[in-house]
Amino acid sequence: MQHTDLSSKHTAVIAELRILLIDENRQRAESLTSALNNSRYKISHLASPNISLLKQVDEIQPDIIVIDIESPSRDILESVSTLSNYNPKPVVMFSADQNTDTINQYIESGVSAYVVGDIQSERVKPILDAAVARFKAFQKLKVELSDTKQQLVSRNLIDQAKRLLMKKKNLSEDNAFKAMRKTAMDTGQKLEDVAKTLISLLNTI
Repeated sequence: MQHTDLSSKHTAVIAELRILLIDENRQRAESLTSALNNSRYKISHLASPNISLLKQVDEIQPDIIVIDIESPSRDILESVSTLSNYNPKPVVMFSADQNTDTINQYIESGVSAYVVGDIQSERVKPILDAAVARFKAFQKLKVELSDTKQQLVSRNLIDQAKRLLMKKKNLSEDNAFKAMRKTAMDTGQKLEDVAKTLISLLNTI
């Protein structure tokens, strides 16, 4: 049984990651494909930079996007930014454009790794590994930030409802909170939802 568990864990670790490669140079694409032989990364689709990136991602649903292009266009920048907001995925860009503003724009738009110049084949996999790790860390940070914001909103609503109960019903802070908590338990609602209802009702009194 222990051997089966270990095998399952091992399988999860080496799970294949499908790549959408955007590259107009087929020879360069073949070189990149060769560099990823015997790795967990598999190029599942090759597309031209002239084809809509958003459409390609929607149709193929890749795990990673790799863009290998001499000079990134404004369309690609906007597409990467849109993906980052609505369908985030690790994006690696290989480019000859070493302009600082261009690099900053792409990093801000959601590119996980922007690599300038010719890339030796042995460096490709480590670059993808780092990009995937950076992407996962950033997504985790976004979730934590979103949770923190939601907790703050919830706390503010509860405090506002509690103050209204204290004022309108002449309750102590402790009794006001207990009343809200009891209502939440009796109705099977979240405390935040009870607070919203109370604020709406008490503000009309």
